[in-house]
Formats: sequence, structure tokens, C-alpha cells
Amino acid sequence: MTDFAQTEIERRLTLYQVFLKLYEHHSSLLDEILQLENLSQPSLRRVKTTGYVHGVVDSAAVYLMTNLGDNQTQSLRQPQQIWTIGRSRNSGIYIGDSHLSRRHAAIQHIDEQGFYLIDFKSTNGSFVNGNRAVSPIKLKDGDRIRLGNMTFDFFVTSTYCVLPTVAMDLLMQLVHRRNNHTVDILTYSQNRQKTLIEKPDSNLEAFRNFGIVEKLENFYENFSSEQKSEILDRLFTTQILSNPSQLKNCNF
Repeated sequence: MTDFAQTEIERRLTLYQVFLKLYEHHSSLLDEILQLENLSQPSLRRVKTTGYVHGVVDSAAVYLMTNLGDNQTQSLRQPQQIWTIGRSRNSGIYIGDSHLSRRHAAIQHIDEQGFYLIDFKSTNGSFVNGNRAVSPIKLKDGDRIRLGNMTFDFFVTSTYCVLPTVAMDLLMQLVHRRNNHTVDILTYSQNRQKTLIEKPDSNLEAFRNFGIVEKLENFYENFSSEQKSEILDRLFTTQILSNPSQLKNCNF
């Protein structure tokens, strides 16, 4: 009986050593196993399996976007730039996971430094890419975070750019409806386009019949002075190209 107990202990010790080696070289494997465990826990079914936290820094504010807290994407702003995470309903990001401490961890943003993960000496720990957060860990875009048994990805946007304005010929195809936030895309059949070209003098009347002039007038008022000037230049150029004879009547 003693020999059997000794053999069982040695077998378990060997398995334990194999597990340590496996985790040492493939720490992400444990995260995947824990993620599968999350699917079987009723308390975590409300949390999306593809959880994420996205830190956004722009000229106006610093905030987090996440789908962890309420089963939907939320934009969270905090005046101190500290977002607490835990099982307490007073947490900035509340997660009903029994493996999380009531005050488990926090994500903090420090100006001109970035986002950090801070563990509040939680029971089951906080990890970034398999490394336990015994002190604040600076987060990078694409980091994998594990709190207790819950894992999610962290993304950060620290730069932004303003895209060029949309070309006026495309803007003129978008007319905002007044009764909702959708847009009309002005499309015409080939025959209708041909009619408009062959009878330029009747274009305005044709547009009025479709109620387009009123929509364009309302849309046009939202343009800046530069955009209005560009519209007039484009319309003038188009008119001259379609009627070159009008050049004789122009004074430059």
C-alpha cells in the first residue's frame, strides 16, 4: 500500500513538472484553456468571449471603449483617468465573475506616458501576456490581459489624423433626409441622365419635380464658404465644357 502511494505521488509530481515546463514555454495555452472554461460558467455567459478594452487618446479627451461590462460596447470617460475593474458594482467596469476580487485591478492613463494595468493585490492575480502584474505594467497595442479566469485584448489609439474632405461630386450624391439620419443616394437611369444632358435648360425643372432642389438647398447651407465656392467653380466648369460657345460671352 505504501509503494502504491509513493508511486502515485511520483506520477503526480512528474505531471506537475511537465505542466510547469509547458506553461513556461507556452503560457498562452493556459489562457486558451481558461477561455474555454469561461464558456461553461453561467456567470460569464453575459460577457462576450471576444472581450476587449480599447484606450483612446485624442485632443479632446481620454477614454476607454469596451464590451466587457454590460454585454455591449460602451465608451467610458473618467475624470481621474482611472478605470477600476472588479466584481463590485461600484467598479468602473463591473464584471460578475466569481474569480475576480471585488476590487481586482484598474487601468490608468498617465499623460504623455500611456496606459498602465495596476493590480489591487487580488486573490487570483492580474496578468499581461502571461506576466503577473506585481507592479504597474505599461500596456501596448495588442496586449493580452487576464484577470482571474477572464481574458481580453487591449488596444490603444494614441495618434489620429483628419482625413481629406470628400470630393464634391461624391458629396452631391448624398442628400440628407429631414425625417431621419439616413441618406439618399441619388442614382438615375441611363435614359434620365441622357435627358438631362440633352436638355440642360430643363434640368432645374426636372430636379424640382423630384423634390431634389429643396434637399440640396438644405444640404448646401451646411457647407463652409470654401466648399460653396468649390461647388460654384465645378458647376461653372461643367457648364462651360458642355456649352463651349458660352466662352464668347464671358469677360475675363
